[in-house]
Amino acid sequence: MRIYISSDIEGVAGVVSPQQGQPGNGEYERARRLMTEEVNAAIEGALEGGATEILVNDAHGPMTNLLPELLHPAAELIQGKPKPLNMFAGLDAGHAAVFCLGYHARASEQGVLAHTTNGFAFRAVRLNGRPLGEAGIYGAYAGSLGVPVALVSGDDRCVAELREHFPEAEFVQTKQALGNRAARSLPLPAARAALREGAARAVRRAGAIPSFRIDGPYTLELEMGGPALADLAATLPPAERRDGVTVALPAGSVADAIRWMNAVSAMSAFLR
Repeated sequence: MRIYISSDIEGVAGVVSPQQGQPGNGEYERARRLMTEEVNAAIEGALEGGATEILVNDAHGPMTNLLPELLHPAAELIQGKPKPLNMFAGLDAGHAAVFCLGYHARASEQGVLAHTTNGFAFRAVRLNGRPLGEAGIYGAYAGSLGVPVALVSGDDRCVAELREHFPEAEFVQTKQALGNRAARSLPLPAARAALREGAARAVRRAGAIPSFRIDGPYTLELEMGGPALADLAATLPPAERRDGVTVALPAGSVADAIRWMNAVSAMSAFLR
């Protein structure tokens, strides 16, 4: 029973500000510890539920956030970037289920620190016309491998958004969004207890949870943060300019759509 964990930071209890996701300050150091402790709670629950192998992928920002010396010793850890398939690096069809921990609502929606991949670059990301956040597009990639998303944690807006994609998954609401940079969080012990319990249930139910699939052919549509960013994305040979801020790219698979999204995200640094 192999379990894959993708760990973000914005949906962690106690995290509400951009500074908490950016290295180089005390609030970030606190937030990365909170992130590590929530991952450990999910690992403990997964083991209780019957997991025999756990792989954790550090999926936020620099992707060197989790503290290896504090991570539960039952799990292996992927860190650093760039890496293949980014937030789901290391996932394969042999995994029984995916956990999306500390996730958040998609770009242009309400929710704590809501964005999709790159808040500067993208106002919205759509695959075959369907608006998706990070969990949605990466969850569709997992579905293309036949692997279900079995557990999601984050704020109430994230939970409401992702129930549409993963209706049979376990959900742990760690906080209630009061705005983009404000939230009412569960007490930390309560959030971790809920994660342990949810993870154990998710592992036990993994075989009965359907995967999230979007059928091809695929078109990735990127609504950029402004016309100059769309100008930049439109320089890619297969790009089609849809309007002043929107660019579409054909993709041979969900994995290729993710590669295009991450390539355009990286290109956007040119205009920062």
